[in-house]
Formats: sequence, structure tokens, C-alpha cells
Amino acid sequence: MNVSALSPARFLGSISGLLQVAFLLGLLLLLFQAGQFYLQRQWLLKVFQHFPSPPSHWFFGNRREFQMDQEIEHIVKWVEKYPKACPLWLGGSKARVHLYDPDYVKMILGRSDPKAHGSYRFVVPWIGYGLLLLNGQKWFQHRRMLTPAFHYDILKPYVGLMVESVKLMLDQWEKQPSPVEIFQHVSLMTLDTIMKCAFSHESSIQLDSRNSKSYIQAVGDLNALVFARVRNVFHHSDTLYRLSPQGRLSQRACQLAHEHTDQVIKLRKARLQEEGELEKVRSKRRLDFLDILLFAKMEDGSSLSDEDLRAEVDTFMFEGHDTTASGISWILYALAAHPEHQQRCREEIQSVLGDGASISWDHLDKMPYTTMCIKEALRIYPPVPNFSRDLSKPVTFPDGRSLPKGITVVLSVYGLHHNPNVWPNPEVFDPTRFAPDATYHSHAFLPFSGGSRNCIGKQFAMNEMKVAVALTLLRFELLPDPARIPQPAARLVLKSRNGIHLRLRKLH
Repeated sequence: MNVSALSPARFLGSISGLLQVAFLLGLLLLLFQAGQFYLQRQWLLKVFQHFPSPPSHWFFGNRREFQMDQEIEHIVKWVEKYPKACPLWLGGSKARVHLYDPDYVKMILGRSDPKAHGSYRFVVPWIGYGLLLLNGQKWFQHRRMLTPAFHYDILKPYVGLMVESVKLMLDQWEKQPSPVEIFQHVSLMTLDTIMKCAFSHESSIQLDSRNSKSYIQAVGDLNALVFARVRNVFHHSDTLYRLSPQGRLSQRACQLAHEHTDQVIKLRKARLQEEGELEKVRSKRRLDFLDILLFAKMEDGSSLSDEDLRAEVDTFMFEGHDTTASGISWILYALAAHPEHQQRCREEIQSVLGDGASISWDHLDKMPYTTMCIKEALRIYPPVPNFSRDLSKPVTFPDGRSLPKGITVVLSVYGLHHNPNVWPNPEVFDPTRFAPDATYHSHAFLPFSGGSRNCIGKQFAMNEMKVAVALTLLRFELLPDPARIPQPAARLVLKSRNGIHLRLRKLH
């Protein structure tokens, strides 16, 4: 059509017609989406008819309760009112069933349902598809490939490296005015440890920490941003999220995190080129986590792709330092808040180590009461508050209630650990719950998840926690800061809204 040949009236008429068609198409699309919304919501309401739940808005769902600074308090209330499970709505047609009962949790962990795509896909730009996010046969291959990196013979010499990192942190604490916000220090220490153990990094990043602090800040930002995005249905669209201030901050944080891990991989590849072939490397030293990744061969004989390699490094770098830092920080706070248990741990540690600060692999199993206190702190303050699965087939729970394929279930570790039907007086710090003769449900205590997808680094993390607690209690008496009591905040990893501040009193 030659527009220039049209009269103004006919041209305006053509534009008007196009606008009418566009309006009608937009209206039809809106009606189609409204119909989908309605049908999905009606289906979910029918699915959840036997699962009581807290009141929710028809469009905004439980968004108000999901505010990051309020969710922990609401979990405790929900568990008391709905001790087995309850549906919670992210929005009008999006809901997930939160599980608080060990029998419910056991059934899910005994299956092979995939990680919940609707939640975990938001972590992909950060850590990629490594062991945390993989499913199916590829997950099994990577798990089998990496398991040798956590064999006892590999873990034993790591204790000495952990001791070095913890001592360096404690030296820094002696120079700090009390009270000290410990989480940032502990986070640097656990990053230092994982760099030395898993990636054979030779120098201490605690002494030259500028770049490491940037990485830790990026991880902290991503921790909060991903968690908030999951709970905000308006940010589920990748396009809308990229345009938002939170999306731009997330992109910058991902870039910083990737720069750190890329540098680690680059330095290791250069080192391996200097050392020569695999057999020569094996004869010189043990293979660490990164060596295993670089030398790995898949079933078809191919090596890991650069994308898979970075995903595994990003995953382990994050999980190996941030979750452990959370655990150690909350354990030290729990002991500060309960001085009678702190003193009993100290006496036990002194009986094993004397007043010296040397600690070896053989000492780790000779501190039963300290271990009980560590486990009780992990119960009250689980480093990973929840994880989720998409049901790949229907499930019927022991009480007869069932859920169909396609529903997302959230295994609420925080709710499970604070369930009064599972743990009497759950808010009370009572290490005897984990005494050698104590009995509790096999799935009542899950700080490291459970089933076939339990945390591959569980033993590594427990060893590091024991080393950190033992050496800290030998050097300091821990006291809480009454002006700044930590306030647990739900994130991917459990944090405190106002930091974790402790007063440190040097013992010698």
C-alpha cells in the first residue's frame, strides 16, 4: 500500500483499524491469561482442600507474611497451627505446600523428585547447573565423580589447614575492640579454609582480604536477592527482573562472584601446566576438589565443559564457605547465650587438648558434649532454612492426605526443627536431645538435608565447626551483646538482620 497516496481521512482510518485489531488481540490475550489464572487457582484450591492454611489474599497470596524480615516469626506460628503441612500462596495462582512433619519429609526425601524449577532457576545465573541444581543422570554422574574428594583420607590433612585459618581469625579478634560482629570474620575464615583445602590456595586471603571481601559481599547480596525474588511473583519474569534495580544489582553481584571463581580456575590450570601430566601430579601431591574436576572424564570419555567446571566451582565455593560460616556464627552465639553449656564444652576441650591449641583428626571424635551443643545450635539455627522439590508423581502421606504430580513442596528445615510435636520446647537450648542414648525421628534433624541428595560436604563442615568451636573456647569467653541480640532472617542461608555481635573476653 502506498501510504503517501492515501488521503488524510483514509490514512487515519487505517491507523484506527490497526489500533482496534491490536486492542482486540490484547483483550483476547488478557482474557486467555485471566482464564488460565482462574482455572489454575481453582485446581489448586481443590488440591489443597484437605490442607488447612493461613488466610491469604486472592491475588497477592501470603506475600505480606513472606517479607524477609518477618518470615521466621511466621514459620513458628504456622508450625504450631499446622504441625504437618500447610499450603502458602506466592500469588493468586502460585502456591507451594510447606512440610513440617518428619514422616512427610521422609517420604519426599525417599523419592527422586527434581529440585523445584520455579525456585532454583533463579540461582542459575549465579552458580549454574552444578551438583546443587542438577537432576537425573547428570547429577548422579557428577555426584559419583566428586565423592572421592570427600573421602576420609582426603579430609584428614584438612584439619591442619582449618586450624591455621581459625587461629588467624582469632588473632584478628584479639586486636578488635569488643563487641565484635563475628559473621564477616567467620565468613572470611571459612572462605580461606575452602580455598586452601579444595583449591590448594597457598596464601591466606584473611591477610589480603580486599578482593575476598568483595566476593563475600556479592554472595551476601545474591543470597538476599534470590530469596526475595522467589517470593515476589512480579519478579519471576526474567525480562521484568533485569529491568528492575534488584535485577541490575544481581547482575553486578554475579559478575563479581564469577570473576573470583574464574581466577581460581585460571590459576589452577596454569599450575597444572607447570607440574605436567596427571601421573606426575599424583606422585607430587594429593588431588583436591578442583584437580578432580579438571581431570574428570564423563562416561563418553569427554572432559567437563568449561560451563560445567565453573558451575561446580561456583557451587562449592558458595556452599563450602557461606553455609559453614552461618553454622559456626550461630553456634558461637548459642554458646555465648548459654554460659553453663559453654563452660562445660570448654572443660571437655581442655581435657582433650590441654591449654594448647593443637588439634588433629583424632581429637574430633573425643568431644561428645561439644558435638551435642553444635548439633543443638544447628537445630535451632539451621544454616539452610528450607529446600524444595517438584513432585514428579503423586504422593500419599501417612495420614492419607495426598498431593498430585506438579505440586511444589517445600521441606521447611526451620519449621521441622521448631515443631513442638517433634521437639518438645523447641525454642529451649537443650544439648541432651543429641546425647548418645537419645532417640529422635530419623528425619527430624536435617541441617545437611537427607536422602541421596544430602550435603556431600557434611563431614567437612562438621570438622570445621568442631575445630572453630574448640579453638575459640580455648582462647575466649564468649558473651552476648545485650544491646544487639541477633534476629534470625530467612535467606538462602540463615543470617541475622542485625549481624551477630559478641563480647570476647580473653582467657589468658
